[in-house]
Amino acid sequence: MQTRVEEVSLPGIAPPEVIQPDTAQASPSAPSAKADTEFGIIGAISFSHLLNDMIQSLILAIYPILKGDFSLSFGQVGLITLTYQLTASLLQPLVGMYTDRKPMPFSLPVGMGFTLCGLLLLATAQTFPELLFAAALVGTGSSIFHPESSRVARLASGGRHGLAQSLFQVGGNTGASLGPLLAAWIIVPHGRGSVAWFALAALLAMVVLLHVSRWYKEHHVSRSKSRAHGAPHTLTRQQVIGAVSILGLLIFSKYFYLASLSSYYTFYLIHKFGVSVPNAQTHLFVFLFAVAAGSLIGGPIGDRIGRKWVIWASILGVAPFTLLLPHANLFWTGVLTVIIGLILSSAFSAILVYAQELIPGRVGMISGLFFGFAFGMGGIGAAVLGHIADARGIEYVYGLCAYLPLLGMITVLLPNLERASIAR
Repeated sequence: MQTRVEEVSLPGIAPPEVIQPDTAQASPSAPSAKADTEFGIIGAISFSHLLNDMIQSLILAIYPILKGDFSLSFGQVGLITLTYQLTASLLQPLVGMYTDRKPMPFSLPVGMGFTLCGLLLLATAQTFPELLFAAALVGTGSSIFHPESSRVARLASGGRHGLAQSLFQVGGNTGASLGPLLAAWIIVPHGRGSVAWFALAALLAMVVLLHVSRWYKEHHVSRSKSRAHGAPHTLTRQQVIGAVSILGLLIFSKYFYLASLSSYYTFYLIHKFGVSVPNAQTHLFVFLFAVAAGSLIGGPIGDRIGRKWVIWASILGVAPFTLLLPHANLFWTGVLTVIIGLILSSAFSAILVYAQELIPGRVGMISGLFFGFAFGMGGIGAAVLGHIADARGIEYVYGLCAYLPLLGMITVLLPNLERASIAR
């Protein structure tokens, strides 16, 4: 007996012309899936992601400097993050939807050009509105970069989609972890104007992305056609929408909590333990480096055992450590944040690939939607938590956010895509 397969698409969006189902999860070790994995291209796009997110993380890393130079409140600090995150989150799905129909390989270096302009403005800004505009430019660059670069990683994966996405993601998270360290070494001693030196990193990224763009232009048509055949899952439209909604709640839980650490961890350490600004930025680097290391885990494991179980273990599994964090001393605060970073960061690659399997053939739209939603939740979280910190204190924020990972329990409601495929 055969099961009828329904074509799944989002409301108001025409079905894709080319469907690219993910068959790697059902047999992740198949030789044909591994033979054409382009590790050189994946490495190049991951390195570009490192440079891109390193530049972007400088905004977070120099918050103590900006707060002092412009006499900002915590609410204004959160508004900077909100401006950056919203420009990234609102544009990314639109970019992804457009490039699903008309791929734009050379948009990658163009996006990095926006980031470069925002970086230079950040170094020279004289007013708070100029800071906000600089943050908006960096966010725009991110919105152009992420959907297409995620598509390149999948295209070059040779069927090992989780591994490729994790390698791509680890580049970005590693770059994000370097921002606080470079801020402590370079920007704190030499002032905000030294941010302009990081324009050289943006120029290097543009050169690398030109090479990636040429490869992308040559390969995307033939590879899309060669992978257009295969069996999609048998989930109904309502089941897909329900699963995407659950993934959205999990993204909310993950990135609202991460906003409390990425935006306010330095202030928390300075306030509660009296550490210096460079010391606090070093702690932030260690946490972000743990996030980078953890992001490498989720994709390959998801290729082997299934995305759902990685998501479950990552988000709900971190709850005991987040609940302990507000009560720890300085040493155990550092230890716990490393554990939290390692576990929590393994979820995103699994979530993204799981969503791409839910709606085959919409890699750009799904990548843009989930990267954008993640950034948006981070921005909204930073703004909301900043106002809470102004009203109730920074320590109250960490006590409140400790319960967010408990939302991971709803992962049990996600359908098992491997069984859905086998049922066919």
